Amino acid sequence: MKRLLDPREHARALRQLLWWTLLVVPVGVLAGSASAFFLWSLDRVTEIRWHNGWLLFLLPVAGVAVGWLYHRFGGAAAGGNNLIIEQIHQPGGGVPRRMAPLVLVGTLITHLFGGSAGREGTAVQMGGSLASAFARVCRLSEENLRVVLLAGVAAGFGSVFGTPLTGAIFAMEVLVVGRMRYDALIPVLVASLVGDWTCTAWGIGHAHYHIDFGSGAGRALHFDGALVAKVVLAAAAFGLVSRLFSELTHSLQHGFQRLVPKVWLRPAVGALLVIGLAYALGTRDYLGLGVRPELPDSVTLLSAFEAGGTSPWSWWWKLLFTAITLSAGFKGGEVTPLFFIGATLGNTLAVLLGAPVDLFAGLGFVAVFAGAANTPLACTVMGIELFGAQHGVYFAAACFVAYHFSGHSGIYLSQRIGVAKRDGSALPPDASLREAREFGSELEGLSFADMAEALPFSAGEPAGTANPMKTQHRIVSREMGKVRIYLAPRDRVPADGLFGRLAAKPVYRALIQAAKAEGLGNAAAFTTHYGFSASGKVQAQGAEIANPNLTICVELIDTKEALEAFCRRHGDLLKGRTIVYKHVEHWDITGHEVVEQDTSPDEVIDGNKGRKLPDRS
Repeated sequence: MKRLLDPREHARALRQLLWWTLLVVPVGVLAGSASAFFLWSLDRVTEIRWHNGWLLFLLPVAGVAVGWLYHRFGGAAAGGNNLIIEQIHQPGGGVPRRMAPLVLVGTLITHLFGGSAGREGTAVQMGGSLASAFARVCRLSEENLRVVLLAGVAAGFGSVFGTPLTGAIFAMEVLVVGRMRYDALIPVLVASLVGDWTCTAWGIGHAHYHIDFGSGAGRALHFDGALVAKVVLAAAAFGLVSRLFSELTHSLQHGFQRLVPKVWLRPAVGALLVIGLAYALGTRDYLGLGVRPELPDSVTLLSAFEAGGTSPWSWWWKLLFTAITLSAGFKGGEVTPLFFIGATLGNTLAVLLGAPVDLFAGLGFVAVFAGAANTPLACTVMGIELFGAQHGVYFAAACFVAYHFSGHSGIYLSQRIGVAKRDGSALPPDASLREAREFGSELEGLSFADMAEALPFSAGEPAGTANPMKTQHRIVSREMGKVRIYLAPRDRVPADGLFGRLAAKPVYRALIQAAKAEGLGNAAAFTTHYGFSASGKVQAQGAEIANPNLTICVELIDTKEALEAFCRRHGDLLKGRTIVYKHVEHWDITGHEVVEQDTSPDEVIDGNKGRKLPDRS
């Protein structure tokens, strides 16, 4: 029988705990100090913008600067929070050191000139970048690297909002939807506490929010059945709005990418839309962070806790301003705008439902974020940390209902789905939110039978079972060749002079256009998500701005002789690149073949010659 007390086992556990604590304390200090400097700088640039209203008209120029900065120097750092989540799941190339200064400068520029953004993304990215740099210096193993990255996320989040418990839970909950791992709980909590203490030690304070409703009830926990019913109704709206924010932001991002090919030009277009909206509404209340008022009657996060402190559509305008700003390529976070959206929506719903305004503003504050980030537990704890424990039942109800109604959407597309909220049987195991969105768009508008056919196997049939068919088509094959050329999107056709180099087209476009002009059969460019080429650095796709260093593959298909001639003619563009040739078969699908019902899946009937042939499909 195993001993109940094993001194050596407990000594190993204690040693591991002490080792992780020693690792994460410096991470907490670094992240807390970075958050303190960021929050101080954010206040300064906001005050400068308030006293110089004309800066708003330079927002397009600022957008070009941010876009060019990330296009030129960003690389994998453009992945932002999604890159950090991916690196925690599967440590690889690490989080670039340049992510911290880039996101700091980009966010300050965004707020200085009037973009609508938050601060959580900046703090988390700085914490993750500094943690990754610290791990490189210490040459940590993958297991320890994962813990250190989690600590950086927790310390960054906890210190920027003054909520250390929330920071620790958020870091563990944000990785996988519906599932948490507690193996790094203590070091992550230590890092978040140290980060918050460090930020406070630098003299940085945080905004204070207060809910008067129920504060004089004389008991620790307030509960009212009728009020809970109203909370549930409001929480459903909070979840739907969080989904609206996520989907609108991702859709606008794809729209900008499609309509504005130049990465550095997208923020300028977004800036023009922001300026136009501000003047169409006749207010600047929805610019910047939105916590403190520029004018006494401004709509802010603080005013949302007061009756009459917002307009009925304040939540929508802040949502639209922020979605345009972030999807166009400006830097910052989503969380503080989500607080604003939720609090102002809660104010409006309180009036409609006859509920306490300040309580519902607080519920919206945390619940919209819970739905958008898929972190209901962290947001429940945040409500308790910020507003007090007496309304804990309402916070929990609002956050968990909003989480359910937000569906498989979210602001962090690298989150994996551990436990599906609903209709999850069709999703691949551990699919990311990005894959869930792509899968959902592919099935949109299909019937149930069509959806079943789109899955790896039909409903009710084991994998690998072929449906009996009465007719099939004939396959005629011929010999072909396939060439794959690996390069980077930023590679340009050689040109002379400054203006010539600026106007030079990308190599992959030049190759495909040349293939079309010379009559090759097929030519296509495929972007990759994560990897390296020619023994170079591991690169990752950017979540907000495309990574110009990430490998792109140009695939050409024709006869071997035609491909050889093409490569010789364009040797100036192909010299020194990784080029792979492969012999393939090209299949032509021709007329019907009649197949008997009892025919084996491995055989088909040649309708022209009346004999069985091997099935090449």
